[in-house]
Amino acid sequence: MNKKRRRLYIRSSILGVLAVLIGYVLYSNFTGEDTLVKEGETAPNFELRTLEGGTVELEDYRGQGVFLNFWGTYCPPCEEEFPYIENQYMEYQEKGVEVLAVNVGESDLAVERFVDRHNLSFPILMDEQKAVLDRYGVGPLPSTFLINEEGEIIDILTGGMTEEDIQEYMERIKPS
Repeated sequence: MNKKRRRLYIRSSILGVLAVLIGYVLYSNFTGEDTLVKEGETAPNFELRTLEGGTVELEDYRGQGVFLNFWGTYCPPCEEEFPYIENQYMEYQEKGVEVLAVNVGESDLAVERFVDRHNLSFPILMDEQKAVLDRYGVGPLPSTFLINEEGEIIDILTGGMTEEDIQEYMERIKPS
């Protein structure tokens, strides 16, 4: 009888710990406090390799609006919004707005196929180690940071966007 009671206590303790851990994970995922950077802050600088092999540093885009998008080829909303982003990029690039699309942790081959399939012309940055993703505290994909010409984050967006949304966001970060 004593062994059964001890086993019951051990099992109950383990289930209690698991319930607390699951509760914490669910709470942290649904509170909306995913990002480490906040609106009104200066966007943290980073340097990433482009899909073509060059490098891009965020600081180089001071004076321009930056539409900083974190994405993955496996993300259906990302795939849906990319043609819209491309259309608006063609319109707003000449108005001082740059799109930086940060792929998170995928192979060059997978990303190249995706880019070719969608005929994307804006810079595709490779965050192989997910360091920039972690620095920005990105949760769900897609996530987009609107950065004004002074380098300040003016909005943080999660989820897919329509073409009208993207046009409105690019208008907001267009330099004056």
